[in-house]
Amino acid sequence: MIEPKAPHLSNMPMWEKWKEEQDLDAKKALIEQYLPLVDYVTNRMAIGLPKNVSKDDLASNGVMGLIDAIDKFDYKRGLQFETYASWRIRGAIIDGLRQGDWVPRSVREKAKRIEEAYQHLEQHYLRSVSDSEISTYLQVSEKEFTVMLQEIAVTTVCSLEDPIREEESETRMSLLVDEKAKNPDHKVHEFFLKESLVKGIEKLTEKERIVVSLFYYEELSLSEIAEVMSLSPSRISQLHSKAILRLRGALSKQKDQLMQNS
Repeated sequence: MIEPKAPHLSNMPMWEKWKEEQDLDAKKALIEQYLPLVDYVTNRMAIGLPKNVSKDDLASNGVMGLIDAIDKFDYKRGLQFETYASWRIRGAIIDGLRQGDWVPRSVREKAKRIEEAYQHLEQHYLRSVSDSEISTYLQVSEKEFTVMLQEIAVTTVCSLEDPIREEESETRMSLLVDEKAKNPDHKVHEFFLKESLVKGIEKLTEKERIVVSLFYYEELSLSEIAEVMSLSPSRISQLHSKAILRLRGALSKQKDQLMQNS
């Protein structure tokens, strides 16, 4: 008989006291143990944000996300709490940023225009399109397009955590994290959305794929990626912005198609 997989958690007695006995001292101890995780996520997300965004505010929202993670985490499933908590902390920080409306409307509109341009052109040509083609479609020079990318860079650092549709809570990145079982219909939709994400990543340029991989999977900061790729931080920021706008366009299109067929 195969033994069930044991949870790999530090301070298991604390988890048991909190989850089984609702011991508040145990919960406090868990919060204190994982506070460095809030600092890590906060520092990483603060890169590229406007100077008027307080890191203390980010950390405060992050702590709320950590507490939410400790409350909702099922320690018996054998999952890594750090991974689960990181998404909760990141989500709480993004919620705080969204409520603060820290991005000017004009910048959001530019990001939307570029996203729609990638979506339209890449669906038309069935390939990755160049900066020149995007610039022509937007009726701007390539230099102006580069400036637009610089302006919207801060909106793309968190963009995979934005809702797929304005009225929904499901995020693009949540498609990569299976937190709980879902109904069969949702699984079908999720399958096609993941497939769309994979196809979208395949259409990225080699450098864009490397940036996405290092940022979201290896969890390097944009400045660290710049050192690895021997490029300037501003160039890495541009590559990241273009990659995310391509992916957002691909996923938005797929989501609309699924909604029409529902």
